Amino acid sequence: MNSPVRAGIIGTGFMGGVHAQAIRTAGGTVTRVSGSSSAKADSFARRIGAKSVASTADALIESDDVDVVHICTPNNSHAELALKVIEAGKAVVCEKPLATSVAEAQALSAAADAAGTVTAVPFVYRFYPAIREARARILSGESGNLWLLHGSYLQDWLSTDDAANWRVNPELGGGSRAFGDIGVHWCDLMEFVTGHRIVRLTATVSNAFPRRAMEGGMKTVMTEDGANILFETDQGASGSLVISQVSPGRKNRLWFSFDGTAASYSFDQENPGNLWIGGSRSTRILPSGNDSLGASASAEYAFLPAGHPQGYQDCFNAFVGDMHAAIHGKRPEGLPSFADGLRSAQLTEAVLASAASRSWAEIPLPVKAPRYQSIS
Repeated sequence: MNSPVRAGIIGTGFMGGVHAQAIRTAGGTVTRVSGSSSAKADSFARRIGAKSVASTADALIESDDVDVVHICTPNNSHAELALKVIEAGKAVVCEKPLATSVAEAQALSAAADAAGTVTAVPFVYRFYPAIREARARILSGESGNLWLLHGSYLQDWLSTDDAANWRVNPELGGGSRAFGDIGVHWCDLMEFVTGHRIVRLTATVSNAFPRRAMEGGMKTVMTEDGANILFETDQGASGSLVISQVSPGRKNRLWFSFDGTAASYSFDQENPGNLWIGGSRSTRILPSGNDSLGASASAEYAFLPAGHPQGYQDCFNAFVGDMHAAIHGKRPEGLPSFADGLRSAQLTEAVLASAASRSWAEIPLPVKAPRYQSIS
């Protein structure tokens, strides 16, 4: 029997709590945490039931009782911390973006591949049962030829000019905010579900509020509130994507329609219990449950009967469960790795370059998936 995975969490905010819940659900133990201050780390450890507090992030990474490190810190620290974990010979889960530049993401992906390190980036929308069902149906050929891939990802947490946090600051969050934060989720999901890869795109970025209330008063915003993107894929499809973090009333609406010549598939993350399947003569809504899904690949992630929708935390739990399986030497289908984090960095760079030049930008095709070595 595989021993429980011992995890360390760097970062004490909202995402750290999500990771902690997923670790426990997957049968692991949070042995150590670290934060930006000892007070925050102590409070976080008590809240999530961690066994101990590490004095620094470096001390946590080097701890003998940590098998996998979860990096849940501001974006500008991801690359440095992830590299230290790889060099320590441990598995790593790094919040996206993997890095704030393509060069750093490439270096991390190459280092992890060379070391055989088990890595993951939380593109957790892959783990909805409805998403796995759509993927299985499309890859089986049921859709016919996919020719139009379109959708949006809309939030409203920045819908007033006094709303801001570290993500608005490019020195901490990186050069792209809306696309780099949520647009990459949509693109990852599209490529995962359809098997298509974006090879060129043209984009515009914009701001609802040119100035926001930040530390020191009202300041000019240097990162985008939203983006509009047209793209083409390696299999001849075209698509469009609207990204916004200033759409009042939209809390976390990732929506897509993937349209083929024989069938179309639509999913709405604010109503995750259903998959809409359209045909020329009829349409139907397929409820997501372990008693209703047809594909074994989707039923594996459906823990409840139809009518009991699974949500974001359930996806995160399944993601971490697959990460633990990879640590024990298995190769779960669809576990997003540092190679996928690199892919998102390349797409983000292309969006910013296209918006700046008002022209189309090319994106290289991804490399093959890495081969992992068990560290159990």
